Amino acid sequence: MKTVHVPVSVPYDVAVGPGLLEGLGQTVKALCPKASRYVLVTDTGAGPNWAKNGEKSLTDAGLLGDTFTLPQGEASKTAANLIDLLNFAAAHRMTRSDVFMALGGGMVGDLTGLAAATYMRGVAYVQCPTTLLAAVDSSVGGKTAVDLPAGKNLMGAFWQPRAVVCDTDTLGTLPEDVFTAGCAEVLKTAVLFDPALFDLLDRVGKDFDREAVIARCVEHKRDVVAEDEFDTGRRALLNLGHTLGHAVEAESDFSLSHGQAVAIGLAVVCRAAAKSGICAAGVPARVDGILEKFGLPTRTDAPFPALMERMLSDKKRAGGKTSVIGGTINVIVPEAIGRCIIRPMGTDQTAAFMKAGL
Repeated sequence: MKTVHVPVSVPYDVAVGPGLLEGLGQTVKALCPKASRYVLVTDTGAGPNWAKNGEKSLTDAGLLGDTFTLPQGEASKTAANLIDLLNFAAAHRMTRSDVFMALGGGMVGDLTGLAAATYMRGVAYVQCPTTLLAAVDSSVGGKTAVDLPAGKNLMGAFWQPRAVVCDTDTLGTLPEDVFTAGCAEVLKTAVLFDPALFDLLDRVGKDFDREAVIARCVEHKRDVVAEDEFDTGRRALLNLGHTLGHAVEAESDFSLSHGQAVAIGLAVVCRAAAKSGICAAGVPARVDGILEKFGLPTRTDAPFPALMERMLSDKKRAGGKTSVIGGTINVIVPEAIGRCIIRPMGTDQTAAFMKAGL
C-alpha cells in the first residue's frame, strides 16, 4: 500500500493498494468517531461488484447505513439526482456527525461530494474510487459538482474528503474501454509534469504497475492542489486537454467518455501548440503515438462552430458573456513533455488556435 498525504485546509490521506475496502469501516470510525450512520452512494456499474464489500466493512465497524444507487454514466450527474440523494439522507435520519461514502467513478464522487458539502451545511464524506480516472484525478482535490444543461460541473463546491481509499482490486472488474478511458488522465499527468512517467508509459503501455502509477499521479495532483486549493491560479494546469475535451464530450451527447474526449483535447492542443511555435514540432507525434498505443482517439469529426459554442459556455471562461467576442479562456498549452503553461486567450484567438490543431 502507498499513502499520499494531501496538506490542504482539511488535510487527508490517499491510500492506494489492493484489498483496502476490507478496512473501510475502521478507516471511517477512526476519522469520524461520532458517526453512527452512513449513506453509501454507488452506481449500477460499481455497485454490483463492490457495494457489499463496503457495506460489510462499515457494518462490521458498528455503523448503520443504507445504499443509494444511481444509473451508471454522466447523464446521472444532475441536480435532480442530487436532490434525490439529499432527500434519501434525510429520510434515513443522517445527522451532521454521519458520513457519506462515494463508491464508484467520477460521476459518483462528484455528486456525493456535493451532497456532503450541502447536507446540513456540510458533513464528512469518503471517496472510494473504483475507476482509474477517479483514482488519479476526480477523487482528489475537493472539487464536487453536478452538470447543468448549459455545461459540465456548473453547480458545485469545494469540499475536501476526509479520506480517499483507492482499492486497486476494483480496477480488475472494469470493462476494458473504461480502464482505457482512465488512462487518458494518467497520460495527461505525464505530459503536464513527468517526462520519466511519459517514457515509462510509452515503453510498457497499459501493462503498468497500477499502485505505483496511481500514487505518482496523485502526488502530482497533491502538489498542485496544496498550492492552489481553490483553483485561482496554478491548479488550472490540470485542465490540460479539457478546454476542447469538455466541448467534444458534450457535443457527442456523452457518447464519448470523459477520458476519450480529454485524449482528443490533449492531442489537439499539442498540435496547435506546435503549429503556433510554442512547443517543438516533434511533441504532437509523440503524444498522438502514445494515445494511439493506449487505444485512445486523437481527432474529432464534430463541427468546429458547435465546439466553439460549447467552449464559450464552459466555466473555465473568465468574464464577458457567451459570445464570440466576449471573455477570456485559460488554455493550457504544452511547451514540452513535462512542461506546460497557462495562456489566457480571447475567444477569437482561442478559436484560431484550436482550429489549427484539429
